[in-house]
Amino acid sequence: MQKETLGRIHSIQSLGTVDGPGVRYVIFMQGCPLRCGCCHNPDTWDAAQGAECTAEDAVARALRYREYFGKQGGITLSGGEPLLQCGFAQMVFALCHEQGIHTCMDTSGCILNEDVEKVLAHTDRVLLDIKYVTDEKYRQYVGCSLEKPLTFLKKLEEMQIPTTLRQVIIPTLNDDAESVLALKTLADAHSCVDQVELLPFRKICQTKYDMMEIPFPFADLPEPGKETMEQLKALLGDYQK
Repeated sequence: MQKETLGRIHSIQSLGTVDGPGVRYVIFMQGCPLRCGCCHNPDTWDAAQGAECTAEDAVARALRYREYFGKQGGITLSGGEPLLQCGFAQMVFALCHEQGIHTCMDTSGCILNEDVEKVLAHTDRVLLDIKYVTDEKYRQYVGCSLEKPLTFLKKLEEMQIPTTLRQVIIPTLNDDAESVLALKTLADAHSCVDQVELLPFRKICQTKYDMMEIPFPFADLPEPGKETMEQLKALLGDYQK
């Protein structure tokens, strides 16, 4: 058994329906280099936590749910940031392809190197978080530059990997038409992007921050209303499916 097939897993959702097409077996990986103000999973930040598992075991467990995947479903790696554990991710996706299982990567796009490209070679779809459309907000509320996910998106375009852009709508920060239209313009400029998802900011994660005894940075911000979400989604046209 090769050590690089080992990964640290935070949790698993066996029948997920919001982390890629169809029904997904979602593996939430441990560890994240970012500190997003709206993060729902602060308990994934520490890369040393989580349960250790081999890629072979992870895929074997996922195969138990194969009958539910249908033609569109499959396995999604999420997090945390799954590309912190490229050896594990590459092996999981390679094993999935040996079994004819669709693979999906949910990522912030903040990491890009040769190891990441090896993972992408076995990736059928990417869910790429574009959290804001300005570098200023990225640096203030995420902890990296906007250039990092944009460079990642450029690589996805180069490799022609089907891509879904995702953005959490946060009142006072990106809940306006100008921001959403800028996101649409970004999608228009990349033929690999075939879908854009707007997700409402929610504060159900407050209990996690309380348990960890750390402040939730966006605790005082309101959640977007249904009408606002519908209006913003309407701006996306055919991308909103």
